[in-house]
Amino acid sequence: MSDGEATQDPSVEEVAASAAADEAKAPESEAAGEAAPAQTKAKAKPKVEAKEKAWSPVGALPARQAYGLATLSGLLYFLGFPGMDIWPLSLVALVPLIVALRGQPVRRAAGLGWMAGFTMTMTGFYWLLDMLKVFSGFPTPLCILFMAILCAYQGGRIALAGWLYGRAEARGWPAPLVFALAFAASELVFPLLFPWYYGASVHNAPVLMQVADLGGPILVGLVLVCANLALAEILLAWRRREKADNRIVAIGIAVPLLAAGYGFLRVRTIGQVMAEAKKVRIGIVQGNMDLFVRKNAYHVYVGRTKELAKSKEVDLVVWSEGAVPSPRAVTEATYKEEIQRGLTKQLGIPTIVGSVLRTPPAERGGRMTYFNTALMADEDGKILGRYDKQYLLAFGEYLPFGDVFPVLYKWSPNSGRFTPGTSLDSLPWGEHKIGALICYEDILPSFVQKLVKHGDPDLLVNLTNDAWFGDSTEPWIHLALAKLRAVEHRRFLVRATNSGVSAIVDATGRVVVHGGTFKEETIIGDGRFMRAWTLYSAIGDIPWYLTTAAIVAMGIWSRPKRVAKAA
Repeated sequence: MSDGEATQDPSVEEVAASAAADEAKAPESEAAGEAAPAQTKAKAKPKVEAKEKAWSPVGALPARQAYGLATLSGLLYFLGFPGMDIWPLSLVALVPLIVALRGQPVRRAAGLGWMAGFTMTMTGFYWLLDMLKVFSGFPTPLCILFMAILCAYQGGRIALAGWLYGRAEARGWPAPLVFALAFAASELVFPLLFPWYYGASVHNAPVLMQVADLGGPILVGLVLVCANLALAEILLAWRRREKADNRIVAIGIAVPLLAAGYGFLRVRTIGQVMAEAKKVRIGIVQGNMDLFVRKNAYHVYVGRTKELAKSKEVDLVVWSEGAVPSPRAVTEATYKEEIQRGLTKQLGIPTIVGSVLRTPPAERGGRMTYFNTALMADEDGKILGRYDKQYLLAFGEYLPFGDVFPVLYKWSPNSGRFTPGTSLDSLPWGEHKIGALICYEDILPSFVQKLVKHGDPDLLVNLTNDAWFGDSTEPWIHLALAKLRAVEHRRFLVRATNSGVSAIVDATGRVVVHGGTFKEETIIGDGRFMRAWTLYSAIGDIPWYLTTAAIVAMGIWSRPKRVAKAA
């Protein structure tokens, strides 16, 4: 071969064909008496074996075993997730799924992902059944069916990861890299009714979630994925009776350790920043109102707030979502004066009021319009700012396709008919700006990133009512998911909920103080006004969109064959 001429490594098929041809020729040579010299045979045999070993594909598990492993992954995912909170399981929960996926055809890879996702959601989101019963009014068997349909859809997130993985692996791309990219892409692009992120599993392990200020919850999840890939590589190598790829194992061990080291340093440095930031004493009123009967709401929230004002223990009071609806329909032009006169004037302390504003039919297309609203009132009750909830809860605050088919509201009479807000402006309070989030907006990282970038608040406040999910694990899951927003933007987060869990979360994601569930109480704790630049605040999910583009490309184009120059 001349200088500059290139050679390509043989494909799996080429090596297998060459080996088969050699075996076929051997008997013919022996019959003709053409025995090759023993030395030549000894040299040739190891060379063929080396090539076969290097290019040998991993045999896929049979369907029954693979689906069993995928189901196991779903159960481990559920047990490691907030609510059950056996968080070390998040370091191994995906291992069975990774092993099950290896070498599978695309359709089965998607099915395995779906099985893991469906198992996780049917167990982890068990509280959906009560929510559907409360709001739809349908009989239990029908609600179970609807829950299964909803969980089947939610499980589609991991099915998407499996499908992307199957396509890219079939085109020759490295399986561990493909799984990590597919997992990240599925967490970014798959639309969920109830969003969640794998990274929330370590909400009680602060050092492991500090990388959220670099890449949000997806980066935290990828740290956990790396640990899973390392263990899966060891198991796959044992199954192949081969040596594990030390590179994959080393990376899988190093990434969590580096993340923990980064987290340890950030907890210390952010702790120093918090100690120097301006303190604000905050009171949270948790009214524990019934979902549909709120005749005592005014008495409870106003009474508790007056008590806090008289005690002079707090600087700011925060109510829960929709705590006290406006006593009557108010016009857009005069709502500030009407709310001050009818509600906030008697509070005597700066308060973020959760309310429902109703505008008359004449102002909004001929029907009463409802807004889920947070209002900033000063000590005199003057309304300084307003934020209307933008991401409405399906079935609770609106019915999908309800405007197209109004009869759906007759079939589901307990569902609301709210109008989403449009402004990302923060609530002003003196020299400070408070970023308001209502209900599950605090678990939408991309939305909060836009709100922080637009309004530059120095405090985040979430007003929530989780009573519709009952005394289940959901309120604790909601808190765990929300804690990541404090880390991503290095702001304190105040969560005022109707029935729990009300809490103050510091800028490292640790809970300063929290209340209980389903009891009326007042929670008092210290917050801090602070701003800090973070990479995630600046660029958001741009890296994950690039990741998604990369895994899509891998699923379309085969991996280029390796080319090496001749010596």
